Amino acid sequence: MLLEIPYGTRDFLPKDAKIKRNIELKLAKTFNLWGYDEIVTPSIEYVDTLTINNRNGIENQLFKFFDKNNRTLALRHEMTTPIARVAASRMYDDVLPFKLSYISSVYRYEQAQEGRQCEFYQAGVELMGVADASADAEIIALAVDSLRNVGLTNFEICLGQVEFINGIMQQMGLSKEKQNEIRLALEQRNLVDLNNAVEKTNLPEKAKKALKSIPLLQGKEDILEFANNLALNEQSRKALDNLHDIYELLKIYGVADNVTFDLGVNRDFSYYTGMVFEIYAPGIGYPICGGGRYDNMLSDFGTECPATGFALGIERLMLALDKQNQTQNICNKKDVYIAFSQGKYAEAINEAMKLRENGKVVDLAFKAQTREDAIKYQLDKNINELIYIE
Repeated sequence: MLLEIPYGTRDFLPKDAKIKRNIELKLAKTFNLWGYDEIVTPSIEYVDTLTINNRNGIENQLFKFFDKNNRTLALRHEMTTPIARVAASRMYDDVLPFKLSYISSVYRYEQAQEGRQCEFYQAGVELMGVADASADAEIIALAVDSLRNVGLTNFEICLGQVEFINGIMQQMGLSKEKQNEIRLALEQRNLVDLNNAVEKTNLPEKAKKALKSIPLLQGKEDILEFANNLALNEQSRKALDNLHDIYELLKIYGVADNVTFDLGVNRDFSYYTGMVFEIYAPGIGYPICGGGRYDNMLSDFGTECPATGFALGIERLMLALDKQNQTQNICNKKDVYIAFSQGKYAEAINEAMKLRENGKVVDLAFKAQTREDAIKYQLDKNINELIYIE
């Protein structure tokens, strides 16, 4: 038992730890270049904060415990809610918009799988204070730039709008319970459950067919025109107009070619209020990045403020990079191994310090060794260059 680790956690051995850290450094640099300031929040929050208005239905997945005053605490399960708390309670006098970024660990008790543990790592941004399509377009463009800057070249953005789905269900007069049932089936992309949920309504066959077709509304710009035929109320039509506005801006950013409209996208948190997106890479059966607009969250903490953002899964990105043979470009080798013969330790130390001052990554031997042993060590450790002082 002493050698085991808790369910859903993992060790990062040196190679993976180096890849992870280099990815995080590249992401932090990208966020900074786009004008986003880092924010750090506690790993621990009060459960009441994380489940405010019970918006997420997530409480059974939280790691919970008690403080000395018997208040219930939990490890954060995502970063958007804690950042919304900070923005509403600590930054309300600051000038909008807030452009915030983070690289953090989060915790969620769930079935462990490839690319997702109970403890996992996320990087992301939150843009608060702008309600326009310009903010949503910047968020998506930044997500794309982030992936490209760490070396991922092959991926697809699935772009949707929750108000399109909500508008269709409301125009059909579905109960809140039935709407939630259909949303859950769409979120899980479970066509069987969707079919069963729709068939148990009293809707006419034409309406049932329209609901069942939502997951199939995927494609390029022409799918928005087709979807207009299903949008019989203002809510759904505005949602499609919003997607069109975002897409036009993404063309200017030069990322529109990566976009596929998917009007069945429904993210796994209930706080989304508008545009939502997920990014997929070949060979990975789940999104490596996702996000969207959540205009009501800060009002739950007492401050009205529109917001949008995304979160990127570090472990999932590592898997995607590995499948595209890009990790070797991230896991940099050490530059130099310095070895020395008997009596040359001081010279070796001086050489190592000089190289380090010039930015070289140096591995220095701890005792004298032969040139042959030094060459073997250099090759075994996959170090670029050997300097042997004799």
